[in-house]
Amino acid sequence: MARHGLIIRIAAKCDGVTEDGRHVAGAAPGDLLHEDGKLVAGPHRADPPCRHFGVCGGCQLQHCDEDTLVEFVTSRVVNAASGQDLEPQKIAPAHLSPPKTRRRATLHAMRAGGRIVVGYREAKSHRVVDLSECHVLRPELFDLIAPLRIMLARQRDKRLAVDVEMALVDQGVDLGIKGLAVEGLDATEALLDFAQSSGLARLTIDQGYGAEAMWEPEPLTVTLGGVPVALPPGAFLQATQDGEAALVSAAKEWLAGAGTVADLFSGLGTFAFALAGQGSKVLAAEADRRAHLACKDAAGSVQAQVHAMHRDLYRNPLQPDELDRFAAVLLDPPRAGAREQVDHLAASQVPRVVYISCNPSSWARDAATLVAGGYRLEELRPVGQFRWSSHVELASLFVREG
Repeated sequence: MARHGLIIRIAAKCDGVTEDGRHVAGAAPGDLLHEDGKLVAGPHRADPPCRHFGVCGGCQLQHCDEDTLVEFVTSRVVNAASGQDLEPQKIAPAHLSPPKTRRRATLHAMRAGGRIVVGYREAKSHRVVDLSECHVLRPELFDLIAPLRIMLARQRDKRLAVDVEMALVDQGVDLGIKGLAVEGLDATEALLDFAQSSGLARLTIDQGYGAEAMWEPEPLTVTLGGVPVALPPGAFLQATQDGEAALVSAAKEWLAGAGTVADLFSGLGTFAFALAGQGSKVLAAEADRRAHLACKDAAGSVQAQVHAMHRDLYRNPLQPDELDRFAAVLLDPPRAGAREQVDHLAASQVPRVVYISCNPSSWARDAATLVAGGYRLEELRPVGQFRWSSHVELASLFVREG
């Protein structure tokens, strides 16, 4: 059997790549690809811990060892930078969240073959994998899947197909079901019995008109920077507390001593409260009204040095003269990046900029704008919150030259 190619790396979409540039699904670095298509395992292949791997679309890299995962996360970030001719002064070792630490997830549930299946979708398919185990979810979330199946089976909708949003918060599990038509007393009682017996912190149902709370014994909060902040249904949280801590730690380290900081795309205040806790006065600008109000109320309740501003930074970005009032700027935009805001930031005189991103491609585009405007890319820190997947995050520090 003739050797056809050595797998030398993992590409962005998690295929293995041979020396001659062929992409091979399910390959690990060091594997040998033969002419008949057979893969011979190499030194970096691992035994997938989950029985659903290979079918479930939630994970793509369980067949790779830890060294490969670290290299994959690092290379995604470094390659994005080099693609824009960016040369960071320092690249920190990648931080990977451990297994079973995901505190938020969206699952899918549907009636299939007379039973309820709950899980992630299969890769490149609308079919749902009925999870019997999961090595990324926090146990508190996974443990709800079995009682969720029982409750949904009591619903009358024969074509039941819903999305299930799960998040672990200070009071327990926040569960939201989207697309469920609740008809009649029996269906309502089944939901309430499920919420109470499962010890849910909150249960919301979206029947097409927005999330409505059906069960919430006490107001929900999530603690950010030591401050409990109300959590609106569906509000954004970092995927793992571990990953959030890594990103926040970078921001605190880089912005220590900054008297004033503008936190742009601030959400609930993940970074704002942490920075205020070490002495900075923080402007927290956010377009989502519910997140803005939650941040504002939390800051007022503890008298934090956080001023919450409701502002759409895509339509109305901070101008250079506004930005120049701050000793530093932190931004954590959505996946699309922050092109409009970054254009003004590049024209400002802000000494330090910390850019947090969940998309290396849009980050690299924006980073190139900052560098062209006179900033130096001081440090890059890759973060892999979504273990075994293609999703990669990063923290970066830019310092204005001269």
